[in-house]
Amino acid sequence: MEKRDIVRIRSNIAGILAVLWMVIIFIFSAQNKEESSVVSEGVSDQLVSMTGWLFHLHIDEERIWEIARLVEHFVRKGAHMTEFAILAVLLYIWIGRWRMRCLYRYLTAAGLAILYACSDEFHQLFVEGRAGLVSDVIVDSVGAVLGLALFLLLRRFILWRRRKRANRNRKAEA
Repeated sequence: MEKRDIVRIRSNIAGILAVLWMVIIFIFSAQNKEESSVVSEGVSDQLVSMTGWLFHLHIDEERIWEIARLVEHFVRKGAHMTEFAILAVLLYIWIGRWRMRCLYRYLTAAGLAILYACSDEFHQLFVEGRAGLVSDVIVDSVGAVLGLALFLLLRRFILWRRRKRANRNRKAEA
């Protein structure tokens, strides 16, 4: 199988996953305020409980609940950033099938993720108890841009390590 075929297959899979990920984001956005709060409160409770267990903190259930309420906002915003970071990376890989410079590909993927963030907040205007917020678009956008940057840095690091290992192997064979 040629490298071009592998890129095309990887791109197709990323495109399908990007569409599925957008559907998942849409489903979460379609939850009313109460349903959405139950999910984020549950995640916050689990996060605080696991942190207490991991660091051997002896925290009673009431205190866990109090701390979870305090961190819930950050958990919620972190989830927004993560959702759109994943979407932007999937879009970047999908766009890889077309010949583009890395910067244009980066800007296109980030732009598409930001455009979807705008449509997601618009969608929330029609969901009971939810509001379409510009601040959420900004959080989503930051997540997309940072997620892509982290992905590209990690990718470069991995390629650098592979080249370094290949050079070391060539020297050892010589």
